[in-house]
Amino acid sequence: MFESATLYSLVIIPLMIFFARILDVSIGTLRVIFLSKGYKKIAPVLGFFEVIIWLLAITQVMKYLDNSLNIFAYGAGFAAGNYIGMMIDEKLSLGLVMLRIIFKKKPDDFIDSLEKNNIGYTVADGEGNSKKVKILFSVLKRSDLKIVYEALSKHNPDAFYTIEDVKTSRQGIFPHHENTLFKSPFSKLRVKGK
Repeated sequence: MFESATLYSLVIIPLMIFFARILDVSIGTLRVIFLSKGYKKIAPVLGFFEVIIWLLAITQVMKYLDNSLNIFAYGAGFAAGNYIGMMIDEKLSLGLVMLRIIFKKKPDDFIDSLEKNNIGYTVADGEGNSKKVKILFSVLKRSDLKIVYEALSKHNPDAFYTIEDVKTSRQGIFPHHENTLFKSPFSKLRVKGK
């Protein structure tokens, strides 16, 4: 009886706390991401489950506060949950991004790659510290950044670029992808391309 009680308090409870924190923090990370991307219907549902799981975890920590393993499991679960939440976000690749690229040499081959993949863009002339440059702007799906990275590394590896999240956009040219997970609240405003 004593052995099973020790096993429960030293192994089972810390593991339950650890995995509960991974789950609730991962859900919390996704909730914030969905909110920032305009998916307002799913965020409250995620928040509901996040808080219930958190309450279950914190109850166990407070109930067995004399066990430092529980406190360690709580902290470790929080850290792991953040990491897993970011990995899930990366895999989902939701939303739009604004891409700015400054080219030191002609971007013609890179632009051909964008056109082949039906990614819209705008090119403008600019002036850098030492010479004239071309500046490309594009609002594209985050999931299409892989195409951009491959084209840049192949055609213009020394180009300078920045990427920012875009909450909303209107019009534009986007490759057609079937969105199997969620439909954007702004999908009626976007032109899907040719």
